Amino acid sequence: MKLFDFVKAAGRKLGFGDDDAQKTEALKKEIDSYDLGSEDIQVEVTGDKAIIRGNASSQEALEKIILATGNVEGIGKVEAEVTAPQAREPVFHTVVQGESLWKIAEVHYGSGARYTEIFEANRPMLSDPDKIYPGQVLRIP
Repeated sequence: MKLFDFVKAAGRKLGFGDDDAQKTEALKKEIDSYDLGSEDIQVEVTGDKAIIRGNASSQEALEKIILATGNVEGIGKVEAEVTAPQAREPVFHTVVQGESLWKIAEVHYGSGARYTEIFEANRPMLSDPDKIYPGQVLRIP
């Protein structure tokens, strides 16, 4: 079990209220909409924490499921009880004001020109490399 922190006030707005059952249903629907292979993933929301359980098909799928869960407004923590083949500790980056994928690639890879690797690693949640926002969490492959 691993706990990941997200910025509760940032992320995709799903428009759910305070009812945890409604949050759970809306969040599961959001995760499944990205076609990440999340059919075997169960979701439970309690307050601002989402708990995901089940099996992911790969490390990449696991990381993307965590991000699809946490990058939702109102979710501040994601508890992952998910197994994946050859699972390892994911590397994530939380975007701060003024950052671009180029700057993030410079920090993690030493070369901004490698920003496309970060963009591709975060598809389909990212649709444009210029549309990132402060508080968003990204996978660093």
